[in-house]
Amino acid sequence: MPISTPVAGADRPIRASAGLALLLWASLAAAPLALAAGPAASAGLMLDALTWTEARDRIAAGQTTVLLPIGGTEQSGPHMVLGKHNVRVQALAGQIAQALGQTLVAPVLAYVPEGSIDPPAAHMRFTGTISISDAAFEAVLESAARSFKRHGFKAVVLLGDHGGYQKSLERVAAKLQREWGTAACRVIALTEYYRASQAGHAELLAARGFSQAEIGSHAGLADTALALAVAPALVRQDMLAQAAKGGEAQGVYGDPRRATAELGQIGVDRIVETSVAALRKLLARR
Repeated sequence: MPISTPVAGADRPIRASAGLALLLWASLAAAPLALAAGPAASAGLMLDALTWTEARDRIAAGQTTVLLPIGGTEQSGPHMVLGKHNVRVQALAGQIAQALGQTLVAPVLAYVPEGSIDPPAAHMRFTGTISISDAAFEAVLESAARSFKRHGFKAVVLLGDHGGYQKSLERVAAKLQREWGTAACRVIALTEYYRASQAGHAELLAARGFSQAEIGSHAGLADTALALAVAPALVRQDMLAQAAKGGEAQGVYGDPRRATAELGQIGVDRIVETSVAALRKLLARR
């Protein structure tokens, strides 16, 4: 996504420390979002909807994979809410967990690197975006993974819905795998999830005759269609024309006017199928 590329050093005054990591993990992980409630929530796959004894018993019974959904609080044009990524990744994580089996879904991490705060860059140029430093973000991910390992999970899957921090997910996973090996607990940065949501979905839309200029890379046809498929309330449909007219000045890269839930659902299906297939293959190597 062009607008989210410059994320390094999001706010330089922050120094990541063990205390900061614990504070961020406690305070920055978003609670389950009402807009994403659905079959996954009712099936009891959400970790924070369990008591500690229920979680203990699930793990003892073999439910030892946990997905850590990572979203972001960022502008998505005048037609989509700031929490789009958070709602979307929770809903998709639930579907992936259901298909994969023996898997729980951790609370969504909603605070991520979004660009320099001062001077503002990338998404931080738009009101409502929240950004933290790469170091603070990676410290939270690491502390979360260490928590999951302590409680007996055998696989921790970092599931990122936003492009700007994919390298951070890979760094954290690589660091912990060097330290732990793969026997005790696997840490997986599932880059296949993000690729399916971007290139994979765009490929399907192009096959239906949509141009890349319309599909876009942020808040365009593809992005908006995914939001409509997951939770229509994420999209202000009366603002689609203004979003298309305003373009990059409005934070829109693409043209969302012809977005529909149907076009989003083909992307949802691709993301879930690709993610489940990749995870089954990776987990079989244990």
